[in-house]
Amino acid sequence: MRLYLTEGNPHCLKVVAAVELTGSRCELQFVGVEERVVPFLAHSKLPCLQLDNGNYLFSTNAICQYLFTLRGKEPSDLTNQWLEWEGTELQTALSGALYMAVVQGKREEAAGALQKKCAYIDQSLMKRSCPFLAADAITVADIVLWGALYPLLSDSTFLPGDLKALRSWFERVCAVAACRKAVESILKGKGLQALKPYLQKQPAPSQRAETPASNEPEGGESADRVLTEEEIGAAAESWSKGLSAWPKPKPIEHPVLPQPNEKNVLITSALPYVNNVPHLGNIIGCVLSADVFARFCRLRNWTTLFVCGTDEYGTATETKALEEGLSPQQICDKYHAVHAHIYQWFGISFDHFGRTTTQRQTEISQDIFRRLLDRDFLLQDTVEQLRCESCQKFLADRFVEGTCPFCNYEEARGDQCDKCGKLINATELKNPQCKICKGTPVVKSSKHLFLDLPKLEARLVKWLEDSMVSGNWTPNARFIARSWIRDGLKPRCITRDLKWGIPVPLEEFKDKVFYVWFDAPIGYLSITANYTDQWERWWKNPEQVQLYNFMAKDNVPFHSVVFPCSLLGAEDNYTLVNHLIATEYLNYEDGKFSKSRGVGVFGDMAKETGIPADIWRFYLLFIRPEGQDSSFSWSDLLLKNNSELLNNLGNFINRAGMFVCKFFEGRVPEMELNDDDKRLLAQATWELRQYLQFLEKVRIRDALKCILNISRHGNQYIQANEPWKRIKGTDTDRKRAGTVTGVAVNMACLLSIMLQPYMPSVSASIQEQLLAPPQCNVLTEEFVCILPSGHQIGAVSPLFQKLETDQIESWRKRFGGQQPDEGSANQSKTEAKPAAETKAAVAEDAGKDADPQRAKQLAEEVTKQGEVVRELKAQKAEKAVIGAAVTKLLELKKQLVLAEGKTPEAPAQKGKKKK
Repeated sequence: MRLYLTEGNPHCLKVVAAVELTGSRCELQFVGVEERVVPFLAHSKLPCLQLDNGNYLFSTNAICQYLFTLRGKEPSDLTNQWLEWEGTELQTALSGALYMAVVQGKREEAAGALQKKCAYIDQSLMKRSCPFLAADAITVADIVLWGALYPLLSDSTFLPGDLKALRSWFERVCAVAACRKAVESILKGKGLQALKPYLQKQPAPSQRAETPASNEPEGGESADRVLTEEEIGAAAESWSKGLSAWPKPKPIEHPVLPQPNEKNVLITSALPYVNNVPHLGNIIGCVLSADVFARFCRLRNWTTLFVCGTDEYGTATETKALEEGLSPQQICDKYHAVHAHIYQWFGISFDHFGRTTTQRQTEISQDIFRRLLDRDFLLQDTVEQLRCESCQKFLADRFVEGTCPFCNYEEARGDQCDKCGKLINATELKNPQCKICKGTPVVKSSKHLFLDLPKLEARLVKWLEDSMVSGNWTPNARFIARSWIRDGLKPRCITRDLKWGIPVPLEEFKDKVFYVWFDAPIGYLSITANYTDQWERWWKNPEQVQLYNFMAKDNVPFHSVVFPCSLLGAEDNYTLVNHLIATEYLNYEDGKFSKSRGVGVFGDMAKETGIPADIWRFYLLFIRPEGQDSSFSWSDLLLKNNSELLNNLGNFINRAGMFVCKFFEGRVPEMELNDDDKRLLAQATWELRQYLQFLEKVRIRDALKCILNISRHGNQYIQANEPWKRIKGTDTDRKRAGTVTGVAVNMACLLSIMLQPYMPSVSASIQEQLLAPPQCNVLTEEFVCILPSGHQIGAVSPLFQKLETDQIESWRKRFGGQQPDEGSANQSKTEAKPAAETKAAVAEDAGKDADPQRAKQLAEEVTKQGEVVRELKAQKAEKAVIGAAVTKLLELKKQLVLAEGKTPEAPAQKGKKKK
């Protein structure tokens, strides 16, 4: 390996210390600041580690982590949390503090900028009472944070005396020989001044104000960024180029196939179960997030294929078919169309939306199975299964419920615990219960086939290490995958005693089908095969294809462990996931989505509100649950629509276009840029580049924030220059009004391109109003003058409408679940008084009407109807269907009480007791 370094580069400290501490065989080579070591990057990126296989690592934390992992020092969960915090929180404050202290000489301000981060580390160390950040011995977390902090904390003025735990930790790490050697190699005994030549050549970092931690993107105005003269000059030069040197949008020709010497991106979205109508959480967790990234990749002119489809085999489909009196295939046909319509309305730009009930799915699944069998990666074993004697069938995992053996959660399913996320064999559940009849199932034996995960574990671990270092895995995906490895892999059953599924191609297993989680991910391959006969150019081409998987966190184990093991064991050069993007959960208001209870907005309901699809897209992406669970809120939807879209983004774009129409007869005026205009161009360019970097890392919410920042700068620019006043002034004023209007309308055009992944219909509407040239729909790192002087624009109209409070309250009530019957509130006030009299009257009449024979008949009917209600609830039937069944059950019970000659009990009064 070869490590490329730059003298005076503060980021080199940690990587040199990691090399020394791990004893890695690595050649250190110092190069110039501008030297472009990585051939496929447009700019210099140092430090950089060139691996023996020719690949490059140029994230400092990834380099350190890779070196520690090579020496068998696997990071713990706490270590990973520190690394994530250093990269996302500490570096933001640190880069500004270093620049202020070294380049600008503002030492006090620099110390203040770092104060909160230092206090956080100090408090964390005190809570753990541990000599190092994550363990009793030094880890990669200590090296990374020490290397980041050393340039400043080595000067005692930056380390307050009251932070004793931080001071002790810092001195302890400084005493390590590897760290002392790193300091000598990079700083050459010059301290902070050794960094000045390097930092002076870097763009000034953004100096944003500290804000409290929040799950949602910053909504306030962004702080002005310190721009260098070089950045301002470069932005003005780029602007002057116009579209003359602009790359042309790459036409999409189907079938889309990988191209040599190009970036080829394959995107999958987790396959939704066909029998479930997706709610907003399902949509943002999978298809919508993937769609944003797919549209972004196309704007970058990358060869991009985006596939998805419905997952149609398994018990859930059989049950839904019985419920609706249809065959499983008819159910699949019906609900596949429902899914396709919902995604089409939301503007999801699949290249192909398929399904798993196809001949291609059978062929590819059985081929992978045979290859695993031939290579001795499958086991046969007799399985103890749960069988419900009352229902006369083996119970599929989803129809068994009980207490989780790991965390004691009482509503764990027979395949997975939703609380701790661990996979479970149904027989491991404590107190198992049949979800259909609520009976206690018995254990019976059945022969099944297993994927030998322990035998594949070494291959999996090596692949995971490489993929996580070179790819972009979300923190929750890394955590879940590593926890599986840490806990040890066990053989996983891949067959089931069902009829609706892909048959196992072995005579002695002819009455069984593949477990849906063995063949469902293979659906990505078969859906692509149904799109093009050349599907193997995508799925057996890991050298040329980058694979992105999008999903919610509950799907991570199958995509990071089970499915990769199947493909690794098949030994057929399959493309494995490079980037695993997992979201947390989206809740509804203060609870969970529930179709049966009528709680939450589901995909087929969103259209009924009259809110355009792009508004739904914007809000769901704005609250996308990336770092933690988030919640859909009607009040917040109103706020974001009216403030961010209507008053910020829409206001700026509409004003820019209206000024052109009103003051310049619909033609973009002449523009003579002054220093303020050029500074605005540089600010917009910086936000554009941030946007590109964020989306390349699939940080979808952060990139959206960049769009809103540009429109805020645009609104401030218009307000400061007041073109509506200047147009009435002198010739100089009128020229200034023209320049401001021309720059503003070009910013609006830039925003239309950046908006395309998020709000495609709004983007198209802006470009239609501005008559923007189709050639502009490519994203590069430059902001150019797209609409030159003299360009004719079209009619301008508002993009967004205000949402009113009464609308929101109406929707909140409509989607808030079952509503009390009309008049129930008034009734409850008058019921209490005659209750005793009513009860006495009923008791007097009841004994007269006792009918033992009728009571026996009614008792049987109550039992049967109770079974009907339980089965409907287990199958998650429609709310109205369950409600009708419950009403019938209650009526039968009431009749039974009277037939037995008993007094019916008054219904219990619900609600809070008055104090």
